[in-house]
Amino acid sequence: MDGTAPARRLDISHRRILALALPMTLSHVTTPLLGLVDATVIGRLGEAHLLGAVALGAVIFDFVFWSFGSLRMATAGLTAQATGAGNRHEVDLTLARAFLVAGATGLLLILLQWPIAAVAFSMAGASQAVTEALSTYFYIRIWAAPFTLANYVILGSTLGRGRTDLGLLLQVAINVANIVFTMTLVLGFGLGIAGAAVGTALAEVLGAGLGILVLRRLGSNPLAVTWHEVLNRAAMLQTLAMNRDIMIRNVALILAFSIFSALGARSGDVTLAANAVLYNMFLIGGYFLDGFATAAETLCGQSIGARDEAGFRRAIRLSLGWSLGFGLGVSGLFLAGGGFFIDFVSTNPDVRSYARDYLVFAALTPFFGAAAFAFDGIYTGATWTRSMRDLMVIAFVIYGAILLAAGTLGNTALWIALLAFLSARGLGQFVLYPRLARKTFARFHQP
Repeated sequence: MDGTAPARRLDISHRRILALALPMTLSHVTTPLLGLVDATVIGRLGEAHLLGAVALGAVIFDFVFWSFGSLRMATAGLTAQATGAGNRHEVDLTLARAFLVAGATGLLLILLQWPIAAVAFSMAGASQAVTEALSTYFYIRIWAAPFTLANYVILGSTLGRGRTDLGLLLQVAINVANIVFTMTLVLGFGLGIAGAAVGTALAEVLGAGLGILVLRRLGSNPLAVTWHEVLNRAAMLQTLAMNRDIMIRNVALILAFSIFSALGARSGDVTLAANAVLYNMFLIGGYFLDGFATAAETLCGQSIGARDEAGFRRAIRLSLGWSLGFGLGVSGLFLAGGGFFIDFVSTNPDVRSYARDYLVFAALTPFFGAAAFAFDGIYTGATWTRSMRDLMVIAFVIYGAILLAAGTLGNTALWIALLAFLSARGLGQFVLYPRLARKTFARFHQP
């Protein structure tokens, strides 16, 4: 943003935080449904290898596509700042640049589908029957890559405007379409795993089309901007740099969680199963914390666009307060009722007993991670993506160092390292943000 617009005050309140956070929380909860629907429908066919192929396919695409979740986050941050400044033309330019990056990236994934599949299938190490079915699923669904990434852009654009209700609507529409298409093609037309892949791909295409219609109703028309404006060197480099930084951050996060699972698996089946049960506590807490992160992303970005420093600092206080308060509350609930959760998820007595031994670690993850979630939203809205990337890398190094130093502690070391990883991110972002905020708002006072 150029900062030429006059400063204006925004509505930063507890009510606005909740109005933004709650729809996005529900949206995050629906995200895993794309893979779950495929697994449920295919599971009704009674073929174990087909179910295994769909499960592996969901993991592969979650990894590939989530690595490019930067498209959503970068678009949301830039859109929030343009919205706060009241610059609707810049909103459209941001959207057009993000669509360009999403389209190019999606086409690149299609072109690289064979090496991607070779690496993914090799790492999966599945049986021949599962691999053959997985190939069918993968080589069909990969063609939806440009539309999947476009949906990230559309979601980011709606969130940056503060329309988390529309973000929820779009996610629900994609999931409902996926259910209808997949059930029709698999159970109605008997297309098996190919039908599941086509159904999911069609749902992504339909979601992109619906998303564009929603954006048009909001007044956006990315086709109205000129190529000269879209390809402006400074703006395009900023877009690419933000996506690069967030992508590195996402990959580091994925690696940290993958290492956690892999090292747990080496400790035996009971440890692997118990950690999987307990890890779901972190995921459940994370869905809600993500909602507050989205609220912070929107309000902080819009405050910077509006040059409202007081509003920006209030948005930080409120979003951080809600996130920490919720994280503490959820940790308390898990400590009190975690045993019931373990018994509900697993019936194996050995897994139940082992999971209870580590319940306190898992129960603390929402509280230890609350600041990191909130500051991820704050840093994204403020477009401090380079600092967010660097702090994530530092936290990852700390994570690895603890694993190496405390390796003799076995599974205890894993959980200690995870808690340290979560808290190191939040602490580092807390320490750095005042200097970044001063630098950001100082440019508005320059002649």
